[in-house]
Amino acid sequence: MRGGGPPRWWRQGPPGHRDHGGRRDRQGRPDRRGRRDRHGRRNHWGRRDHWEHWEHWGEAERGSRWPWRSTVLTTVVVLAGSHVAARAAEEGERVAPDVSAHVLLLLASGLLLWRQRYPRAVAFGTAAVVLVHLAAGYPYGPVFLTVAVACFGAVVAGHRQAAWAAMGALWAGQVLVAHWLHRWLPPPGDSAASWGQELLIATWVVAIAALSELARARREQRARERAERAQAARRRADAERLRIARELHDVLAHSISVINVQAGVGLALLDTDPEQARTALTTIKAKSKEALGEVRQVLDTLRAPGDAPRAPAPGLGRLPELVTQAAAAGLTVEVEGETPALPPGTDLAAFRIVQEALTNVVRHSGSRHARVRLGREGGALRLCVDDDGPPTGADAGGSGNGLAGMRERAAALGGTIEAGPRSGGGFRVLARLPLNAGAKTGEGRPPAAGREER
Repeated sequence: MRGGGPPRWWRQGPPGHRDHGGRRDRQGRPDRRGRRDRHGRRNHWGRRDHWEHWEHWGEAERGSRWPWRSTVLTTVVVLAGSHVAARAAEEGERVAPDVSAHVLLLLASGLLLWRQRYPRAVAFGTAAVVLVHLAAGYPYGPVFLTVAVACFGAVVAGHRQAAWAAMGALWAGQVLVAHWLHRWLPPPGDSAASWGQELLIATWVVAIAALSELARARREQRARERAERAQAARRRADAERLRIARELHDVLAHSISVINVQAGVGLALLDTDPEQARTALTTIKAKSKEALGEVRQVLDTLRAPGDAPRAPAPGLGRLPELVTQAAAAGLTVEVEGETPALPPGTDLAAFRIVQEALTNVVRHSGSRHARVRLGREGGALRLCVDDDGPPTGADAGGSGNGLAGMRERAAALGGTIEAGPRSGGGFRVLARLPLNAGAKTGEGRPPAAGREER
């Protein structure tokens, strides 16, 4: 290593780890400015409190290849604490630390480097090395810290039985050494340890196990919360995707149906009645422009979901426009009833349902007359669209999602859709939408029998 001193990655953290949340300044150096909390105060740790910082540190080490930092810190504490314990011990009470003692301490601490890859083996290995250290008569010191760290990691990793077994074996070996084998082990003339000391060690073992279980439960809870948040985000994304699909389907299906009819009229009258063909082309131009505007409005919500829409959402106030567009497509629409005051969501859903129902009449019905009835039924809007039929049976290029989209809209508001053939001929779409509809969710009824290709 050139120039001596620790390697460069040691100052930045282990390989593959970026400190400070992975943020870097313009020169590529770690951004050490820290993050701000919700009150605008700068936080030195880059987290809202110190506890979250240490959790972040532990997660960063688990994501790295080797847990260098915690292992070196544990090694320093164990070596320094053992020297302090040796100086505090009375002469002849314990064996003075020598090369073998340092080798054992370094071995117990060095095993911690593998605790993420082999947690069970490291738990038993550190327990065995510490037991040999105690049997050799060396001062206690903080040597148990290595076993605590190893067993803590094993429990958090899900190997609780191995951790409990390692701590139990260490305590049993300590009892055996302190109360029976001490006669033949150094230092000479050593007496049996008190049972109060053994009770203290047992308490220490139970405390380590309890802290390990608490950390494991906390980690599992965080994993469950992350999974629940991810699942909720997927549900929101699915709901938004369905909403956008319904909007695009309703806009394009209606507009393209009108364009298709007018294009047929224009082609048929191009030679015999050029003026009428011009009128049809003008209608196509106006309808395509309107469709492009509505599609652009839907797509704008994807580009900037936090911004307010540039144009208000359509509602039953635009019902006369639908009637005019249907008339341009050769369909006469009769509207009966008054529209009550509706919430924006219900107003949009009612408009789209009428739009889709009239589009289906243009596509699939041989009748050139339709009726739209509006009224209030209890606390709901009653919306009925009828045609006299008969069905044409021709494929008008529909996707078959029209009725499904209407049911989804109604179900999202807590309403219902009934669609099917009328007893006297023709087809009926009957919707009931609550006037005080909130953000309810639900599943629509199964598709009705009849002209499901709508």
